[in-house]
Amino acid sequence: MTYSQPQTDAAQGRLEFRSVTKRYGPTVALSEFTHDFAPGRVHALMGKNGSGKSTLIKLLAGVTEPTSGTISVNGKDQSFTSPHDAFDAGIVTVHQELSLVPELSVGENIFLGRLPHVRRAGFRVVDWKGLHRRATELLSDMGLSIDSRQPVSALSVGQQQVVEIVKAMSFNPSILLLDEPTSALASKEVKQLFALIERLRARGVTMIYITHRMSELFEIADTCTVIRDGHYIGAVEMRTTSPSEIVGMMFGAAARATRPPRQTIDRVKPLLEVRGLTRAGHFNDVSFDLYRGEILGIAGLLGSGRTELMRAIFGADRIDAGTVHLEGRSMTGATPSQMRAAGLGYTPENRKEVGLVQSLPTGDNLCMASLGPIARGGLISRRREQPFIDRQIADLHIKCGDPELPVSSLSGGNQQKVVIGKWLNTAPSVMFFDEPSRGVDVQAKRQIFDIIWQKASDGLSSIFVSTELEEVLEVADRILVMHHGNVVAEVDPTRTDLTQLYGLCMEGASQ
Repeated sequence: MTYSQPQTDAAQGRLEFRSVTKRYGPTVALSEFTHDFAPGRVHALMGKNGSGKSTLIKLLAGVTEPTSGTISVNGKDQSFTSPHDAFDAGIVTVHQELSLVPELSVGENIFLGRLPHVRRAGFRVVDWKGLHRRATELLSDMGLSIDSRQPVSALSVGQQQVVEIVKAMSFNPSILLLDEPTSALASKEVKQLFALIERLRARGVTMIYITHRMSELFEIADTCTVIRDGHYIGAVEMRTTSPSEIVGMMFGAAARATRPPRQTIDRVKPLLEVRGLTRAGHFNDVSFDLYRGEILGIAGLLGSGRTELMRAIFGADRIDAGTVHLEGRSMTGATPSQMRAAGLGYTPENRKEVGLVQSLPTGDNLCMASLGPIARGGLISRRREQPFIDRQIADLHIKCGDPELPVSSLSGGNQQKVVIGKWLNTAPSVMFFDEPSRGVDVQAKRQIFDIIWQKASDGLSSIFVSTELEEVLEVADRILVMHHGNVVAEVDPTRTDLTQLYGLCMEGASQ
């Protein structure tokens, strides 16, 4: 199949790569990449982890230099030796991890590192009035009604994200790089962000948009450019392509995993029993049973109370009413340590800050939740840890060259497997999977789903939560739907389609 490149012109924001190659020693991260990004359009950039996508962005942002080849911006060949060079060429990056300072005001964050000054009584002082006037103009120009004097910490994550983009636009770039800008946003905030992107597109700003959410591409992107194994595969117009075509470009002829046949679940005696669980302001009167070997999905939009419910069951947050029983034993009011000892594992939605210690080795992270049976007399022995490390690396197919290296050196998908492996080392009877596929590529998602299915076949009971409702339908045996903190429906995924499930999540029991 042949994929055509979009037609370009000589307008501001034109970006051209010619035979760009990047090598790290013997490893070729990007090979002979040649492509034109047309000006004034939103270009989705897709590729599985390790495809060369991040390398391309680093080259464009001035973080690293190409081994060979040329990058041309607005018709002029560039040689970026630092991010400042990229700024000077009109290229600004909005990274997935926000770079705002919570304690400072919106205006201070927008002009961080370049505060305007005036001279008063012979002294050079910050022009606060001018700063906030200019910040207000920029916010208003972007169609935003945010007070530039309020601290960033008072804003929602979505508002912080758009402030980050306003900060980027204060440099007046012709090319804007957006790296996973919606990964932590609620649906309402995503719409606000997309409205801002539409505004920038209308002004002729060229945007390169990176995301793992396939559905977003068809809503916001004009084209999709795919990289695989360091090579340019092609670019397609979004109006004429399909998700399956893009996935085919990303993975080629690689086989896709399919869900194995599921055995009939014994629903006579529940393993986990939750009755009338309530936490004021978060969820109300939630009751359900979870059976051995069952995967129970909880569907709902962000803010529906899914994560709060799991945290409360796990003992991380207090409850106001209700009871929890695990394997017939009352665990109401138990601490996370007590829940872990009773056989409950919890992979949190924020693996970077909550699930892992990024600076510690992969091996240490895999053993972190199971030090009790590993340590003798309070002393940790690598010899005793090694079987726990080796078992999870082998069973979960964790790509880890050296378990002594920091876990931060692994890809997102492999980090997620480490979080899962850490809890599997505790030999749990129940696992909570909160957004286990967030920020990982399609192939890694399939591998994680395979793990969940295999463990269910072995008798592990699971609760599965994902913002992507397609994933809940695919993975779960049964689905509870939450809306504004209430369980409003229970559905069979084999008899429910995406439209029906989304409608229940949106409108609750009225659907």
